[in-house]
Amino acid sequence: MHRVLITGGSRGIGKEISKIFTESQYEVFSPERHVLDLASKKSIENFIYKNPDGFDVIINNAGINHVNLIENTQIADIDEMIMVNLIAPTLLIRGFAQRMKQRKTGRIVNIASIWSVVSRAGRAIYGSTKHGIHGLTMAIALELSEFGILVNTVSPGFTLTDLTKSTNGAEEIKKIEEQIPLKRMADPAEIAKVVFFLGSFDNTYITGQNIVVDGGYSIQ
Repeated sequence: MHRVLITGGSRGIGKEISKIFTESQYEVFSPERHVLDLASKKSIENFIYKNPDGFDVIINNAGINHVNLIENTQIADIDEMIMVNLIAPTLLIRGFAQRMKQRKTGRIVNIASIWSVVSRAGRAIYGSTKHGIHGLTMAIALELSEFGILVNTVSPGFTLTDLTKSTNGAEEIKKIEEQIPLKRMADPAEIAKVVFFLGSFDNTYITGQNIVVDGGYSIQ
């Protein structure tokens, strides 16, 4: 049974990713924060040390977004976003890549965002980290290709998660949906299906790509 590590797998898109991998007979590891704290380098190092067998699939899904104009952005928020969104995925790949290379197989999917291809005020740091995660994808895809390891990015657009519903009223959601060519937000399961394909061993030839799943929002 293939082992898959999914960060941020307890809610939203991550929960749906965990569900589809579990239903497809993968052994899913979605550690809680006390087991793997992505804001702590020491916690990440301990997690890598305690999992010497590594994983066949890594889904770097967890992320945080503090929306603020650049002059109002707190240094602590900058540090946290860069650590969780970019440094943590880098360290996890760094820690587990060798085991994948030994097996000569593996799949890595980094979850970015629509804000990795377009932008909006208040997302300078978040957007920077999501640009960065795809830069990581491309470089690692080249480094690991000779070992049969495929690495890709998925960039979701507006998605109707519980968090989206709790932070936006019905009127606000309607306004956002009017800006999307398909006139609706994505269901989390729709994003999860794309992530699953790229992270599964049904994917045999796609690597180094940024797959944008946004209902056409970014092509306008």
